Amino acid sequence: MQYRGFTLDPFQADAITHLEAGKSVLVTAPTGTGKTIIADRLVEMAIESGHSVIYTAPVKALSNQKFRDYCRLYGEDKVGLLTGDLVIRREAPCLVMTTEILRNILLTGDSLGDLRAVILDEIHFLDDPERGTVWEEVLIYLPKEIQILGLSATLSNVKEFSRWLGAVRKQEVEVVSEETRSVPLHLLVGDRNGGLSEIKNYEENWKNWKKNGGGQRTRPARGGGRFDRGSRQNHRRGGRHRGGSEERVRPTRHGDIFNLLRDGYMPYIYFVFSRRKAEELARGLGRQVTKSLLNDEQRLKMQDRLRIAIDEIGLEVLDEDLYALYSKGIAFHHAGLHVQLKALVEELYENKLLCVLYTTSTFALGINMPARSVVLDGLHKYDGRSTRPLRVREFLQKAGRAGRRGMDREGFVVVRMDKDSWSEARHYMTQYSKAEPERVRSSFNLSFNSIVNLVGRFEDDQVRQIVERSFLAWHLNRKGDDLRRRAEVMGQKLENEGWEPDAPIPSHLKKRVKEMRRLQRRADTGHTRVWSDFLHRKQFLTNIGYLSEDGSFNAGAKVLQHIQIEEIFTTELILSGLIEEMNDELLYGLCCAMTNRLPKGVRLRDRLHGPARALGKQVNRIRYSDIVQQAEKVTNTEATWTPDLMLFGAAWARGVSLVDLSELYHSDTDMSGQLVGGFRRAKDLVGQIRGVYQDDPATYERLTALIQRVKRDEVEVVD
Repeated sequence: MQYRGFTLDPFQADAITHLEAGKSVLVTAPTGTGKTIIADRLVEMAIESGHSVIYTAPVKALSNQKFRDYCRLYGEDKVGLLTGDLVIRREAPCLVMTTEILRNILLTGDSLGDLRAVILDEIHFLDDPERGTVWEEVLIYLPKEIQILGLSATLSNVKEFSRWLGAVRKQEVEVVSEETRSVPLHLLVGDRNGGLSEIKNYEENWKNWKKNGGGQRTRPARGGGRFDRGSRQNHRRGGRHRGGSEERVRPTRHGDIFNLLRDGYMPYIYFVFSRRKAEELARGLGRQVTKSLLNDEQRLKMQDRLRIAIDEIGLEVLDEDLYALYSKGIAFHHAGLHVQLKALVEELYENKLLCVLYTTSTFALGINMPARSVVLDGLHKYDGRSTRPLRVREFLQKAGRAGRRGMDREGFVVVRMDKDSWSEARHYMTQYSKAEPERVRSSFNLSFNSIVNLVGRFEDDQVRQIVERSFLAWHLNRKGDDLRRRAEVMGQKLENEGWEPDAPIPSHLKKRVKEMRRLQRRADTGHTRVWSDFLHRKQFLTNIGYLSEDGSFNAGAKVLQHIQIEEIFTTELILSGLIEEMNDELLYGLCCAMTNRLPKGVRLRDRLHGPARALGKQVNRIRYSDIVQQAEKVTNTEATWTPDLMLFGAAWARGVSLVDLSELYHSDTDMSGQLVGGFRRAKDLVGQIRGVYQDDPATYERLTALIQRVKRDEVEVVD
């Protein structure tokens, strides 16, 4: 099959054939294999037939990239974007939006018009602990006549997933899987002493280096795929330590990895696990590299682009140090980076003007920016609670950036390594090399907002049917059926040995009868767990007075219908009357404090005082009230409340620039991007609060004006 002038791979052709037949399809294929073109064809089919199509993604950066791509492919008049309060061409036939917005449209019963299909990119996000429920809700609420295209590189249990989705949709869902990458990957260990090695050769290469007195290093042949021992000498000063011990082995640094990769393996993306480290390593390499890594043509393009960027952004943001760093073909990227710098770095990378990019995991998910090589600084990450090894899926998402289709014959994934870390790392490296990601599990956990909207639209029996169509309920039902079958087999054996259900239990059978009954209880609990969880949360809303005993809405439920951010905390603030009493600047500051947290190591140069301090104390009482704390226990999540951030939000609402906001704090890394992310979420929260006041024109207009006031360039940039 031909499409856009080239021959499709078999899996691409199969998926498109199914879509043309009107079927829903799940596609799994490694990153960089070409899943995107399947989505492009579905968009094209919908537009050509006069219908509409929705594309959803889990992260804003991916949504924005697809918006730009589709505008180029189909024309700006055909493509719209919906991300919170940012709405561009809502009536366009192709709408790019966040998954949450689509869920809200479906949950509130808004018209879908002539919608033909929905594309769910990164559909494995369904098991994300915080946001996965939204994916399940979308799949449950979508009318069965609408086609679904789900895309993933790491949905390992895709057949199980398709059986559930087929049961929900009451029609077969086709599965198309591709396991072979178009650009093969080599998984390597990078050690300054042993060089670049495949896993199986690392110990041997390291021993050879040691055997040769530290003079033998191993690396792949330049630009090739063979990994043979080289003969590059590494003369070291000072053969032995005091006391006659062996020569001390210096640890492998990022600069050593650069030396191993600079000839034939650039551009490369270097993944680290903190923003601070991304900046430190990039600047450190900038000091190590004396000449630009770019060729003459690239240098001229870079100079031209940076001159334009200075006019657009200003020297306060794009300073001399960054100018010099970018000019060498080196940069860093993380969520806290100034949004205009972030957009610039992504543009430079897309235009092949960066050779080395240090970045956090934000660059791994979905964004189509591959490299010849990928480097991982380590195999452990801090997940907010503890330091743990990377999951296979997380590793593959990063590794998948390596190998540019149409440009590279092969890609390289390098893990920075020291010999003393190898014994533990070898096990994980072996697991990663198998490329078998963990099974996707349901994280279904209805929000209070979803509960009141379901209660408001449906009768209890209808709500039960909806929640029991979840992937979690499907999985628990199957598990319950298996437990019940085991209990039945055990019961039959017990009856054969003389046990009667209504008679006294023979002493020698008591232990086994107890085990059989335990299996029966587990089976019954599994079948009703999801509905029981729903009833528990609904009862909580009744206990605190949001719902009446008959399910009718009191003031709390009417407010909660509009609130999705810090649901109970925000609702309690509105019910208290505080929202109506505070001025706009303090209100926006309050919303910032409820939607963001300060990074570690940030030191403030000012503190809350005057009206802001007094308001903070009032809000603090609500934050730690019985109702909010009970809600935390029910949901097992902690409410966000960072009073010091009121300073930043209030200043932003007054018109203080992002550059001037830096005077309020000291940080070792750029946190302006995180502030902007907080400003966006705070703006979304103001919009949700505004929805509560639809029948109060004065307050509604006041909040609308506030939203417009805080929609400044840095917040609205489509980066």
